[in-house]
Amino acid sequence: MRAVDLIRKKRDSGEHTPEEIGFLVSGYTKDDIPDYQMAAWLMAAWIRGLNRAELTALTEAMLHSGEVVSHADIPGKKVDKHSTGGVGDKTSLILAPIVAAGGLTVPMISGRGLGHTGGTLDKLEAIPGFNTALSLREFKRVLRECGMGLIGQTAEIAPADKKIYALRDVTSTVENVGLICASIMSKKLAEGIDALVLDVKTGSGAFMQKEEDAVQLAEVMVEIAQRMGKKAVALITDMEQPLGRMAGHSLEVIESIDVLRGNGPSDLRELSVELSAWMFYLGERTASVEEGRALADKMIATGQALEKFRQGIALQGGDPRVIDDTSLLPRARHREDIVSTKTGYILDTDCLQFGIALAMLGGGREKKEDSIDHGVGLEFHKRIGDRISAGEKLATIHYNAQEKLAEAREKIASSFAIGEAAPAPRPLIRRILGAS
Repeated sequence: MRAVDLIRKKRDSGEHTPEEIGFLVSGYTKDDIPDYQMAAWLMAAWIRGLNRAELTALTEAMLHSGEVVSHADIPGKKVDKHSTGGVGDKTSLILAPIVAAGGLTVPMISGRGLGHTGGTLDKLEAIPGFNTALSLREFKRVLRECGMGLIGQTAEIAPADKKIYALRDVTSTVENVGLICASIMSKKLAEGIDALVLDVKTGSGAFMQKEEDAVQLAEVMVEIAQRMGKKAVALITDMEQPLGRMAGHSLEVIESIDVLRGNGPSDLRELSVELSAWMFYLGERTASVEEGRALADKMIATGQALEKFRQGIALQGGDPRVIDDTSLLPRARHREDIVSTKTGYILDTDCLQFGIALAMLGGGREKKEDSIDHGVGLEFHKRIGDRISAGEKLATIHYNAQEKLAEAREKIASSFAIGEAAPAPRPLIRRILGAS
């Protein structure tokens, strides 16, 4: 085969065989195919599209470009969750301990935040000493000991994805459902899991702002998982406003601990329990989703999930004392309240702007190599549908540097829409796909 012939074939709307896609992925990973040819093929695929069979082949080729982890030595089912990201989305820190405490194994390979969204790895690294860069051998040891492990992508896991994504990032071929799907699924399936629960966000704070786009991505990911012999379900969930009341790494760890204590905001707890319930069900720990919810609630009520989080933190080098003393986490030195100038109801928010404001304050990255200020964050006092009086607090900024405070403050203040009549309630979980 020749790369130039395969570029021409896709340019002219041809369908690739699995062997052709394997040749492209393997050749590029080994540096036998240069950047300019892979970039040309990616653009042709972006424009012409990839059908489901091609996407399955692409996912499988990227999956097998490195090591596919086996957890055969660990009894029971292995189940994970993937979220497409949003503002205040911290469910991984809650559901991993819940599900591990409930008897399943959760091998979670997570990512860092980029742009307006937060990353699970960055949140975990707010915990002093927490090591997300475990080797695969160390990862397996942690999984055997406590049933959960949360790490970043290693050099052995789907190296083709890492290389191809870097090229997509600089060739304007990122925003494509098929290529996004192959990237996500190749990493997740390399974890050695039996089932996967997908949390696909939609709304102003999500990458897929239109619900129909979120549904399309969810359908493709569920089908790819099922084609490769894995159980999968996707929940389309709301990201028109931040999840929970906190955004920012240390603040989100604190809020996660609060939920594991049986407290915390209702929306965050509801979604964490629902995702856990589906993990229990797909992992055959419970006979139904309803039983899964009951088991998740029990793991919280008995304190078993909180103790599992404590154990996981210690095994990955973190300071487990943060469970009882959150003052050990990084904290911002300053606070500034944003108050309403109107009386009425919160009609809507521009959640994207909250995430951008947080990144500006040091809580996010503009480039992957940027450092994170784990102490900065946003605290939200009002939700969509809440009554607000003039002079009442909408949000509080937790910050360290004054440099971009004024600009961030303006973004946050202008992102609340206030009107005279209360809006209709919005469901947190909009649709569930693949449940059958």
